[in-house]
Order: sequence, then structure tokens, then C-alpha cells
Amino acid sequence: MKTLEHYQLLAEQAAALIEGETDLTANLANISALLNMNLDNINWVGFYLLKDNQLVLGPFQGNVACVRIPLGKGVCGTAFSSNSIQRIADVHQFAGHIACDAASQSEIVLPININGRTIGILDIDSPITERFNEIDEQGLALFVEQLQQHLVLP
Repeated sequence: MKTLEHYQLLAEQAAALIEGETDLTANLANISALLNMNLDNINWVGFYLLKDNQLVLGPFQGNVACVRIPLGKGVCGTAFSSNSIQRIADVHQFAGHIACDAASQSEIVLPININGRTIGILDIDSPITERFNEIDEQGLALFVEQLQQHLVLP
């Protein structure tokens, strides 16, 4: 099980990784790789970004994914529209879940806010039900909070 200290270390590594780089795509690509290398029992990690009033697939690690997600739909669209973390123990129990990968059983989605506006989400899937706990939620919230301070919009 990961600790808050583990997530703090990941946040520091992410900050060092993207320091001085202003390209959002490059930074999100490296962040998804960093998380993929350091989180156990996940099968997808990546970003969806707001474009033309919908979420569009951004940098990720894992199997092919849904390219577009309507705002307010599925776990990702709900997290974006409500600007709140969605930690789902069993995605099959989430009304309106969008199954991009049939192997995914649980999911956590965190909105990303830059300069006071929500620009996208961080999505992490697991092939195990109840994979994400309160420590993961707190740690990833800390991770995203620190990440938001270093990302630059195009």
C-alpha cells in the first residue's frame, strides 16, 4: 500500500521532471509514464483535456482508449463537470460508466485546474475492484495540486 509520503515523493519527482519545460503535451506524457512506473495494480493512466466542449484523449500509458468523452458522462466527464474527485470502487456499479477497457474494474479521476479553470482530468484505472483507497485519493490529490503549480497552458 502506498503512503502519503510516497505520493509526496512522486509529486517532487514530477516537478523535477517538468521543471523548465513549458510544453503541456510533453509534460503530461512524462507524468503519465512516471505514474505508470510507480503505481501498482493499474492498467491505464493518462489525461483527458478539454477541447471543443468535450474531453479529448491526451498523453497516457496503457491500452488504446476512448478518444472523446462528453462532459458530464462517465466517471471522467462527471469528475470534470463537478470539478471533484471520483473514486469508484467498482466501475460496473457507476451509472453511465463508459467502458473503454473491459479489464478495468475500479477507477479514480481527478480534475486538473490551472489559472482557476478546469482544463482536464487525470484518469487512473485498475483491473482490481476497490483498488483505490482514501490514502490513494489524498495522495493523488496532493500530487495533482502540486502538478497544477508547474503546468503551463499553451
